[in-house]
Amino acid sequence: MFKSIIVPVDVADLSLAKLAIESAVKLADTSGATLTLVHVVPIMPLMMLDTVPVSFEGEVAEKAKGQIAELAAAVELPGGKVQSVVRIGGIYHEVLAIAEEQRADLVVVGSHQPSVATYLLGSNASAIVRHAGCSVMVVREEKQPVDVDEAGEVAAEAAHHRYPTVEEAKKAAWDSDLLH
Repeated sequence: MFKSIIVPVDVADLSLAKLAIESAVKLADTSGATLTLVHVVPIMPLMMLDTVPVSFEGEVAEKAKGQIAELAAAVELPGGKVQSVVRIGGIYHEVLAIAEEQRADLVVVGSHQPSVATYLLGSNASAIVRHAGCSVMVVREEKQPVDVDEAGEVAAEAAHHRYPTVEEAKKAAWDSDLLH
């Protein structure tokens, strides 16, 4: 069914990456496909260039190579069926370029639950879905319920266990449509 599967991985959000990798591994295992884990180091915005060393992006890419290689080594597929790639550039542009170079049949991308921010600004996952030349499977994290009292306030005890601050818990409640 599939010969080549691409999985974009954000090494800063491994819980979401692992969900996408698990789904891709199942598909690759049943179809004998190769699996490519891809991490893209975003280009530094121009306004930030004066505040970081010239070598910053390269250093971040080198660190990411080690992290993504560890993820690839943990994947349980036959030898030679898993590889990893790290690039510097626009995230969805680079993911799509790799998919085209490898003639991928499928991109498996992890995505957070939709929020106001992603509806207004878009996301890399939605850009990949819109512009990919192959099939795309979007793997979503489970939506975590947020406890809200009768006044619309996030329960402090529940917030303490799941979120570092009450403000972040309120944002999560807003994003999950409980406070609209």
